[in-house]
Amino acid sequence: MPRWESNTRERLEAAALALFTERGFEAATVADIAERAGLTERTFFRYFTDKREVLFAGQEALRDRMLAAVTETPAGTPPLAIVEQALLAMTPIFDARREVVHARQRVVHANAELRERELHKMAMLATLLAEALVTRGVPPTTATLAAETGMTVFRLAFMRWIETGATTSYAESLRALFATLTDVVTATGA
Repeated sequence: MPRWESNTRERLEAAALALFTERGFEAATVADIAERAGLTERTFFRYFTDKREVLFAGQEALRDRMLAAVTETPAGTPPLAIVEQALLAMTPIFDARREVVHARQRVVHANAELRERELHKMAMLATLLAEALVTRGVPPTTATLAAETGMTVFRLAFMRWIETGATTSYAESLRALFATLTDVVTATGA
C-alpha cells in the first residue's frame, strides 16, 4: 500500500493490535508495527508518541462524547443520572468498534503497565466528569462522588461487556450495573 493513503492511523492501529495479539505487547516494536502497516517508523511517530498510545488513541472521542452528554442532560437531573447518561453516550463508539475494543482490552489486561496506564486514563476521565458536574452547579464533593462512583460502575460494566462477548451490549451492561448500584444504595439490610 502506498504511504500517502488517508487511512494511515487506522492501518497503524490495526497492525499494532494484530502484532500485540500475536506476539504480546512487549515483543512488538514500533519498527514491526510500521513494517506491518507498510509505513515507516517516522510515519508512526507522526501519529503516536509511543506504542502504548496506539491502544489509548480515541480517548479524546470518548471524553468529548461524555462531556457533551453532561452538558446536554436536562437541568434538574440528579448528578448520578447525569453521569449514567454521560457514560451511555460512549455506546456508539464501542458498538462501532466492538471487535477492536475487545481485542484491545485483551492486550491491556495481559500487561501490568498497560493496566496501570488505563487506570490513570480513567482517573483523568473521572476528574473531567466531576469538573463538568461542578460547572453545572453540582457541589464539588457531590460531583466527585458521582463521577468516581460512575467510573467504578463503568469499569465493571465494561469488563462485563468484554467478558460476555457478543451476548450483551455495553449499554445493557452499564444500565444493569447502575440498577445494581441503586439496589445497593437503597437496600435496608440483609
